[in-house]
Amino acid sequence: MNEKSRNLLIRTASGAVLLAVVLGFTLASVQTYLLLILGITIGAMNEFYRLAKATGSYPQQITGTVAGVLLVLLSAVAFTDAFGHETFAFFLYGALFGLALLFGILILEIFRNRPNPIGNIATTLLGVLYVALPMALLLIIPSISDVSSEGWNPWSVLCVIFIVWANDIFAYLTGITLGRHRMCERISPKKSWEGFVGGILGAIGTALLCGHLLGGNLVLWGVIGVIAALSSVSGDLIESLFKRSAGVKDSGNILPGHGGFLDRFDALILASPFVFLCFILYAIYL
Repeated sequence: MNEKSRNLLIRTASGAVLLAVVLGFTLASVQTYLLLILGITIGAMNEFYRLAKATGSYPQQITGTVAGVLLVLLSAVAFTDAFGHETFAFFLYGALFGLALLFGILILEIFRNRPNPIGNIATTLLGVLYVALPMALLLIIPSISDVSSEGWNPWSVLCVIFIVWANDIFAYLTGITLGRHRMCERISPKKSWEGFVGGILGAIGTALLCGHLLGGNLVLWGVIGVIAALSSVSGDLIESLFKRSAGVKDSGNILPGHGGFLDRFDALILASPFVFLCFILYAIYL
């Protein structure tokens, strides 16, 4: 077996394991889904802060990670039926949490005696906003989607994950077969405009299929397909930008053939706030 075939086998096997874990933890219960979200949040924040350190910053890694975990737990308390459903409380406590976090990080930086305090504070806060906030919103989606009238529907968030992954798969397949025009060669040399279009079409098709199977609004799911695809590509490019700035190929090595948590979930991290917003606007206006 040559090196290319071996790498493909490893990537496929680890991808299958990852899929089984995501499916199992999401479908089992609200509590196991919370554990999954917490695990991804902690892993991805750890990798982000490691990238920040490689660029010369000294983020408050422990403080930022604890804040991220608390934000996810706050979402669970506020939005999931297993713990109570208090939307107003979520936004109220979220605002108070944000203020406490900001001033806490500012005050802690006074006593750290590290160079570049502005960069340290910025990267600490960015870790929470870039990783933890989207993961907290991803935790809420099964309770607010248009097919969650009975409270909790794990298939709605799984469909969002499948849409994001479909965009990645179709973009890759289209890119290696038809890709001619580079999209953003400075950041990601392998991405092409042909792959970009193929990814969007794949995401839309997957979204419409999900909407049909779930009995949801097909127009809404079609829009989600477009928005998820666009934000997924942006998420991938943003993470590539971070890695180039840090001078590394992968954010981590916990997933053989895939890299780290950020490498695997970068697209989903950026897509989840926009999908969340789609469901919220649909609930308010339609």
